[in-house]
This record gives sequence, C-alpha cells and structure tokens, in this order.
Amino acid sequence: MKPIQLFDPASSTYTYVLFDQVTRDALIIDPVDEQIERDLAVLHEYGLKLVWTVETHAHADHITSAGQLAELAGARTAAPQGCGIGTAGMQLQHGDTLPFGGERLLALHTPGHTAGSMSYVWHDHVFTGDTLLINGCGRTDFQSGSASDLYRSLTEVLFALPDATTVWPGHDYQGRTHSTIGQEKKGNARVAGKSEAEFVAIMEALQLPKPRRIDEAVPANLSSGLRHDVDGALLLQPRPVAAAHQGSYAGDVSPQLAWQWVQAGEAVLVDVRSDAEREWVGFVPGAVPVAWKQWPGMTMNPAFDQQLGGVAQGKKLVLLCRSGVRSIAAAKRATELGFEAYNILEGFEGDPDAHAHRGLKGGWRHHGLPWRQN
Repeated sequence: MKPIQLFDPASSTYTYVLFDQVTRDALIIDPVDEQIERDLAVLHEYGLKLVWTVETHAHADHITSAGQLAELAGARTAAPQGCGIGTAGMQLQHGDTLPFGGERLLALHTPGHTAGSMSYVWHDHVFTGDTLLINGCGRTDFQSGSASDLYRSLTEVLFALPDATTVWPGHDYQGRTHSTIGQEKKGNARVAGKSEAEFVAIMEALQLPKPRRIDEAVPANLSSGLRHDVDGALLLQPRPVAAAHQGSYAGDVSPQLAWQWVQAGEAVLVDVRSDAEREWVGFVPGAVPVAWKQWPGMTMNPAFDQQLGGVAQGKKLVLLCRSGVRSIAAAKRATELGFEAYNILEGFEGDPDAHAHRGLKGGWRHHGLPWRQN
C-alpha cells in the first residue's frame, strides 16, 4: 500500500492521496490550489471519494485548496490545532486519528518549522511536511519557528519510528521523492549525529530569503485557502440584511465566518433546529440547542425567549437552522430581546439540489465544518 504522490513545480510541493482499497474513501495531504483540477481528476481516475483534506501546517509558499475541495468534493477539513486554521472542521492534537474507510491516519505533533506543525503516520509511511525533508529540514526563522523544538521533533518523535518507515516529505527541490527514517537518522546533513546546540547553530546561520508568497499565502491558509480577495472577503464578513428584513437583525454570515467567530470566542453558536433534527441529521459539537419550533407538528417553542436568555454571556449570537430560513425568524426575535444576532446562511444542510436532496449544495456540513451524528 503506497500513497499517490503528486508534485507542484511552482512551489516544489508534494501532495499525497491515501485511500482504502475496499471502500475507496480517500484523504489528501497538503493540496495546492493551482493543482485542484489535477487532484479532482486523480480522484475520478481512481474512483475515490474524498472524505478528508489534511494540512501539515499553515504553508507560506503556496495556498491550499482545502476549502475548495470541501465545496467541490464534499470533504471535511482537518488541520493541526496549533496552527490557527480556524476554518478546519477537525482541529488535530497529538495522537488523534483520522478514519477513511477501514484505514486510519495518525497525527504526531512535530513543532519547530511552525509551532503547530504535524506529521502523519500511515502503516509504514510517515508524511513529514516541512519538519523532515530529504537530507534536510524546514526552516525555523519565521511563523513561530523554533530550532530547539524542531531538533526534539526530529530526534525524539520522528527518529523514534522504525528505521524502515518511508519518509514522504512536503517538498524537495532536487527531484527526490522519498527516503527512510533510517537513512535520515544516519545521513541527514543538518541533524544526523548533531547535538541540539550544533543543530541550533546550523539553523541560525542559514540566512534564508523571505518566502516569495508568504504575505499572500499565510492569511489565505489560515482560512483553508479561502483568499482575501473579492470572493474570499464575501465569505469572511457579515452581509447586510436583505430589504424584506432590513434592520430586524444584525446581518447574515457565511458558515465559515460563523465558525471563525465561535473559534475566536466572539460568538455563541445557537442551533434553532428541533431536537429531532439534531438527533436524526447531525449536530455541531458545542452548539447550544434552543429550538425555534419543535417536532411533532413544528409548533413554536414557548420557552425560546427564556432559553435564549441564558446563552449569550455578552457575545454575538449566530443562529443555525436546516436551510437558513427559521434562523432568520429566530434572529429577528433574538434582536427584539436585545441580542446582537446573526443568521447563518445556507443552514446545516444547505439548499436542495435538482433531485430535492440536501447536503450537496452549500450548508454547514458541505463546507467541512465540525459536526457529528449520533
């Protein structure tokens, strides 16, 4: 079992596709936005269903396509918790695993290149991002880098793996595709046989130029590749209330912006769907359930005002329903009660497609934001 290794010449970035041979469920590691058509074609060629996009860190030399793949392929997004990628649906910690079919990807926290950097183990393969390169390692002079942390990540975490483990790096600038842990332990020019002090001295003496795209790439990658241009800005700012409801609540927000506010502690997510919907369809971990109407009969919840009163704690309220309709009514009522309330566009399930099926056209789940099912 080997990964599919793909290459972006512009940034010398390797992207990896892993899949379960039975279910055809797949994940992709470090996808590049300029290669999205290629990656979608590879998924189609192999008959794969993409269930996860995974980042090793917030990249400075290219922009990820994770957000686009969540939209176009229905994948969920995952990233290291320490990287500040607030739009990622799964915030990974050391030891977490991502399931795809009957397979599992194991996350290892390997800080140093950045504080949140992670490597990932799959069978006898390790995907090291910019932490361990072939005969080298990632730089440590920007983006919360630390040469001492990187030394410990290399020598205590990655070099603790079996020598035969295949190393799949995030980059290579000389056409090399892979190595092994044993080879790097023995011959890596920067770390093999070096003390921590020697390694730190080597890293401090590199004097590398600033990455060409860092000012563009890092802000975009902190939002799963949603650029801060016209289209990206629309996703990450509130929208005025449409004329029919003008002035009746604070505004409309995209699911991505709502989640960003919640992650930053600026807002409380209130799920106004019925208890039955949350039980049957799925729920957002941490969301506060305050039904606008209840099943059966979809009758008004007489305790709505009282239940909402104990929720806000001085924060904005972002209200989620199935499709972004009931949450408008709930946002209007919350505003009347004195809260700063926003409607989440598209809702949990999004709009119906041509066959009246939801979950495929927009919505919280479709964008790869956190949710679970009982």
